[in-house]
Parts: sequence; structure tokens; C-alpha cells
Amino acid sequence: MRRADLARYAAAALAGGVLALSFPPRTLWWLAVPAFALLWLALRGTRARRSAGLGFVFGLGFFLPHLWWIQHFLGDEFGPWPWLALSAIMAAFISGVCALFPLVSRLPAAPVWATLLFVLQETARALVPFNGFPWGRVAFGQVDGPYGQLAVVGGAPLVSFAVVLTGFGLAAWLPRLKAGWAVLPFAAGLAVGPLVNVDAQNGQRTVAVVQGNAPDIGLGLLNASNTLRANHLRKTAELTAQIRSGAIPKPDLVVWPESATRTRDRDPVIDSAVDDLGVPALISALRDNQNAVIAWNPGTGAGKSYAKQELVPFAEHIPLRALARQVTPFADQPDLEAGTEPGVLDIANTRVGVGICYEVAYDYVLRESASAGAQVLVVPTNNAWYGRGEMTYQQLAMARLRAIEHGRAVVVAAISGVSAVVRPDGSVVRQTGMYTDELMVDTVPLRSELTFATRFGGAIHVLLTAGAFGACLVALWRRQRARREGEPLPR
Repeated sequence: MRRADLARYAAAALAGGVLALSFPPRTLWWLAVPAFALLWLALRGTRARRSAGLGFVFGLGFFLPHLWWIQHFLGDEFGPWPWLALSAIMAAFISGVCALFPLVSRLPAAPVWATLLFVLQETARALVPFNGFPWGRVAFGQVDGPYGQLAVVGGAPLVSFAVVLTGFGLAAWLPRLKAGWAVLPFAAGLAVGPLVNVDAQNGQRTVAVVQGNAPDIGLGLLNASNTLRANHLRKTAELTAQIRSGAIPKPDLVVWPESATRTRDRDPVIDSAVDDLGVPALISALRDNQNAVIAWNPGTGAGKSYAKQELVPFAEHIPLRALARQVTPFADQPDLEAGTEPGVLDIANTRVGVGICYEVAYDYVLRESASAGAQVLVVPTNNAWYGRGEMTYQQLAMARLRAIEHGRAVVVAAISGVSAVVRPDGSVVRQTGMYTDELMVDTVPLRSELTFATRFGGAIHVLLTAGAFGACLVALWRRQRARREGEPLPR
């Protein structure tokens, strides 16, 4: 391989690594811009095959460190293969769209069309295979910077578009003294700041999160359901005692983390715990072959529930079981049943939107909740499987982006941390540590106004997707016309 080619591949790998550094728990959101500028420079002047290879290297450079927490989860039993395989599959999506970059680079304003293609691969990754894996979207690294504020207008797709366009645009237009166009997305992020509101519109609610904790034993948690249940019952009893003593104010609502217990509609132990509290609770549990959140009220017990719609592939639903046995310990367990209704529950005189764990990465789940009148959003999660790595912080960043997107406070309740209270502007006002048993109590504003992203974010996403396909079609048409007429291909 020639030295120039090696330099391109090294630049692509470096760009991917720099992008990984832009994500939480670090607050280096701005690193995403030079990452994409460097990727553009690596791709410049290449043909489709070389561009695809460079895109794959960029993808590996990003996903290998970004998804390292999978190695903690599965490494002892399965080695590095699940982590490597998932990273490679995700990188293949980037490779596929990078193969199209030389095609759209012949169009005017080439960075715009290349950016649309990059956002397209994020969309594709959230759909296929097996309902997709939307982790690692550029937008999820932007909650601490001005780009994140664009979520109030167009959700995660618009945020990703703005960041990538800035990087591509700087690299492409700076030598032509047109860099001013490239900073427009950044300026737009600053301009929409006044649209991000935090004021209560329908009063406030005091919410308590019970983080009962779990042992840091990875796959050993498969046999620890009794421990998780006992931990959360014990911590709930502690909450009851502190309320009675006046050590903490009586909350309006109590939230348990995802799969904190296994239960049925009749559960005298939880009935007793909630009766002693005297406070309605959202009990997150495995029930009737569903991953559910149940509205549990003092005196009346279990009421309406929400069942998780987006099940984790190879964990909560198992495609290709023969192959799955090579990469997951869940292969011989029955699939959970996915829910079909939006996550909205009426409890504590409040309309609460719910998205369980993995669902916070999907655009539609909490959009449906907010559209259905949710005044506050709750995200129960179980991150105890993944050790002390970055996964829980990556997921918290997604919840923070959803807060901005929908103008709602978000309460994240995690088994072993990090649990957090997030204001509608994405700021974290309270959070717990990791692998600690804690009680977290805070007041959140209730809001009912629908943001532009809640109303039209889906349509904006469709327009961005259509733009990517349209650019490719126009580029193909121009190329075919040039060939017919014997003209040089347009530059």
C-alpha cells in the first residue's frame, strides 16, 4: 500500500477515535466537528471502493471504543467476538454510505448531500437488522453544546445533520473562502436557544427514585432476580421510614428501575410496600412475559401498565437462535412479548410518558408519549449488566436529548446508576453514583406545550431521508446524461 493511502486510512481511523471522544461521560462535544472535517479530507478525491474502505475504518475507529462496554458484559464467556462483530456491522453502514460520497461529490454544495447520506445510515441502523441498533448517533454526543438545542426543532436527525455538515463544510469550503456557510448550523444551534423552555406549565411533582443497586457480576445477574427484588423492597422501606421521620419530603410519585422485580398482577409484598409508602409508584418489572412498567397505587394495587415496544435483539428477543448461541447467553430463553401501545400512564394526577431503557435511543417512543399528553417523561433502565464503563452515561445523554426535544423533564431510574433528574433544557440537576444504593428525590416541572420537534420531527426526518435518496438520483441522472452526451463528468 502506498504511503499516501496509508495516510488516508490512518486519518480515517483517527477521525473515528476523535468522534468517540466527543461522547459522554466527556464533555468534549466540539471534537465531533474536527472528526468529520478529517473524515472529509481522508475521502476527498477517492473512488467508491476506496471511499467504502475508508468509511469502514472510520466506523471501526468510532464504534470499537464507543461500544467497549459490551466486552465487559459478554467478554468472560464469549471473548471479544460479540463486541467486534457488532462494531463491524455498525461500521458497515458507514462504509455503505461513504461508497456513495464520490457520486454526490459531483453535485453543487457536495457537503450537504454527503451529510444527508451520513444521517441516512443512522436512520438505517435504527431499522435493520432485527429492529436495528441506534446507539452511537452523532446527536447523542451533543447534549452539552449548542448543537443539542436543535433537538427542539428537529430531534436527533437534525442535530446529527448540523454537526456533520459543519465538519464536512469546513473541510470542503475553507480553502475556497466559503467557510461561513459551514458555521451556519452552529449559529442555528445558538439561535434556537430561546425555544428551549423549562418553566412549569401545569404545576410540579416531587418524584422519588429508588435505586436499590445490584452486584457487579455481569452475566451472573441472570440468577440474581431475587437479590434485585430484595434490594428494592429494602430501599423502599427505607424511603418510607425517612418520609415518616420527616427527613425527606413526601413525594407525589415513586419510580423503580427497569426489571427491579418479577411480579404478577397480584403481589401482596409489593402491595404492602406501596401501601406503607402511601404514594403511587411506577413499578418496573418482568410480568407475563413482558418488560413492563406498572402503575401501582396504595390500597388498589396494580393498575394499568406499559410494555416495552423496542426489545433488545439477542437479549429480549432472539433472532437466528442457532447463531445466537455463539454470541449471547440468552439464546435458549423465550422471547419477551413486545408492547404495541404508546408509553403513557395516568398516575399521581399526572400524565407520565414512559420509555424503557433501550427505547430512549428510538425517536418515536417518547415522541408518541409527548404527543399523547405526557407532562413528564420517565426512563427506567437496568445498566447493571455493563459494569462501570460508559454505557450508562451514553444512555443518560440520550435521555437529556429527549428532554430538549420534547420540552419535558426526564426522570431516569437505574438499577445501579446512574439515575438522574433532567430538566427540560437537558441539564442534570441531580444524579446518583454507580453501584450504590441511593434514594433520589427532586421536584420536576410539568409541561404540556408540544415542541416543533414533537409535532413535526418525524416529517423532518422523512425530508432528510428523501433528500439523501434524491441527491443520489440526481447525481446518477447527471452522470448518465454526461455519458450520453460525451461530456466530462461535472465537478
